[in-house]
Amino acid sequence: MNYFIKSNKSLLTYSLITLIIIPIFGFKFLISFLGNIIILLFLIPLLLLLLVFIFFNSYKSKISTCSNCGTISFDSSVTCINCGENLNDINKGNRLYKNPSESTIEVEAEEVK
Repeated sequence: MNYFIKSNKSLLTYSLITLIIIPIFGFKFLISFLGNIIILLFLIPLLLLLLVFIFFNSYKSKISTCSNCGTISFDSSVTCINCGENLNDINKGNRLYKNPSESTIEVEAEEVK
């Protein structure tokens, strides 16, 4: 008997806790407690995905693209690494004040025989 208690100490502990909690708080407490644990298991990955999404958007906003050559650089640099164009003028001026018709490219279709 003494060997059984020593080998299954955790099983005995959890059994005693269960036998004490259920009569005092009832099955409703146990079911709601397990339900809350299951909800947390689903909400923690969603929270982590939300944090990754926020980090990705903040990282994406710090990246600027040179409209002259297309080189990608961080916001801290003032000039393009590849062509030397001023990134502050390109990013701020062209995006806000450009007409949509200037940005569109007209393509004419031809029939291939």
